[in-house]
Amino acid sequence: MTTERVNPPELSPPAGFSHAVVASGSRVVFLAGQTALDGDGKVVGATLPEQFEKALTNLLSALAAAGGTPSDLARVTVYATDVEAYRAHARELGRLWRERAGRDYPAMAVVEVVRLWDEEALVELDGFAVLP
Repeated sequence: MTTERVNPPELSPPAGFSHAVVASGSRVVFLAGQTALDGDGKVVGATLPEQFEKALTNLLSALAAAGGTPSDLARVTVYATDVEAYRAHARELGRLWRERAGRDYPAMAVVEVVRLWDEEALVELDGFAVLP
C-alpha cells in the first residue's frame, strides 16, 4: 500500500491534518465511531483530553485488529460536543495524536454535534484506512 499526503501550496498550511490523502492498496477498512468506552462499555475520563486519548486508543486498536497501523489511516472524523473546548485543548490533543499515531496525518475534519450516543461522551472518532 502506498499513501501520498497532498498539501497544495495555495491552501492554508495544514497543522495536524493533511488536505488530501491519495491511497492505493488492496483493502479498505472502515472504522466505526469510537468513544472513550472501556472494556465494560463505560465512558472513562472526565476531561476532553482524557476521553480523546481513550477514543483514539480504541480506534487504533480496531485498526490493529484489522491488520493496520496508524500510517494506514486515510480519513478520520472527530465529532466533538464542544468545538470551543476542542480548540482550547488543541495542543494537548495534537500531542496525544502524535504519541499514538505519529505524524503521517490523514485527511481530517472536526464536527460539533449536539450529543453522542453515550451522554457522558465528549468526543468520538471514526474513519477509514487503506491496507496493503
